[in-house]
Amino acid sequence: MERNKTLNILLADDDQDDRSFFQMALDRLEFPCNLKTLSDGEQLMNYLYKSSDFLPDILFLDLNMPRKNGSECLLEIKESHKLKQLPVIIYSTSINDTIGNVLYNHGAHYYVQKCEFNELARLLHKVLTEIIQTKFVRPTRDEFVVNFVKV
Repeated sequence: MERNKTLNILLADDDQDDRSFFQMALDRLEFPCNLKTLSDGEQLMNYLYKSSDFLPDILFLDLNMPRKNGSECLLEIKESHKLKQLPVIIYSTSINDTIGNVLYNHGAHYYVQKCEFNELARLLHKVLTEIIQTKFVRPTRDEFVVNFVKV
């Protein structure tokens, strides 16, 4: 993907404040991004199936959502012939190695820890730049977890 091409990002997160902070952080980045947000896992999966011919470039997926959680959505996405190529970045408050292993084995690209707003733009810049530079190739397991301490 070319760096000057607009990156289409989908964020599934049930917390309105987190969705707003995410948009504000994206607005600070040096490359153009379009953001669409959804507030629960069922809404996400319905949207993806209806839009499977025009998927976003990247999905940021909160783990703890109502109606269908992020783990269930990830598994469903990666088992779907039409959706499995979608790069999924897990975006969660907590980082847990056991859960990280499961998420990595199920095909997530990164496991990103939510952070304070001041750190969010830096974290998103790091992750999105890495994805663009590697042309969406998944990292190794030891580079899979990204949190604001490592940025």
